Amino acid sequence: MAVTTLTEAALAVLNAAAPADKVRLTYDFAQMWRDGDIAAVGDTQPPERPARPAKPELCSPGDMPKRSAGGGKRRVNLIHAIAHIELNAIDLAWDVVARFTHEDLPKGFFDDWVQVAEDEARHFEMLEQRLGELDAHYGDLPAHDGLWEAAVNTADDILARLSLVPMVLEARGLDTTPASVERLRANGDDATAAIMQQIGDEEIAHVAAGVRWFEHVCAARGLDPVPTFQALVAKHFKGRLKPPFNTAARTQAGMGHHYYAFD
Repeated sequence: MAVTTLTEAALAVLNAAAPADKVRLTYDFAQMWRDGDIAAVGDTQPPERPARPAKPELCSPGDMPKRSAGGGKRRVNLIHAIAHIELNAIDLAWDVVARFTHEDLPKGFFDDWVQVAEDEARHFEMLEQRLGELDAHYGDLPAHDGLWEAAVNTADDILARLSLVPMVLEARGLDTTPASVERLRANGDDATAAIMQQIGDEEIAHVAAGVRWFEHVCAARGLDPVPTFQALVAKHFKGRLKPPFNTAARTQAGMGHHYYAFD
């Protein structure tokens, strides 16, 4: 596909309905950006919602069955749910690339989120392959639309987006990964456990990118990052941040305890 700017590339991924096309285009455009074949960021605006395949059926988060790392069907439910999160994460990364170009951000910002998109594409492929090994496919089960609801609710402010997506939702993934990996191994599913562990390890860099650019924009606006983060979470996140927290992974990502110690 002929594109001349990074935001045109983002639009192409966001408008691709088939997961395989999202993944392939992400790999292609990420390589072109690294090689300098795409050099300009551009200013093409993203759609309000990305294209999606006919399946899975999208439901509200409250209507979804509880995920579990147990045997049989429950394990497929878990893998399918995480695969759906990773597919959304591809779109979220490209949306960040295109939606906030008016912020006059440095090239490093775009480097980071293109890398995040590529990581998420690889994660989705790993999970989709694992589903196939278990005689299942992405789209077999319903999935929730909560991640994109979060994107819509934070489309008007980069600080709101960075606080809610990488610094709350992805950071929560760091918190839940160790227990999921332990349960999978206890149930004899070392293959899925290894995938989940790899994803959890690589997501640390994604949370770190969120923290880094949140603090960058706060500095540019003359804002104190911690109270700004806490105010944005109170405004945009339903509920409260609850332990247990993976303190080691969060600290590695540059997200010290002062960020999420609300009480």
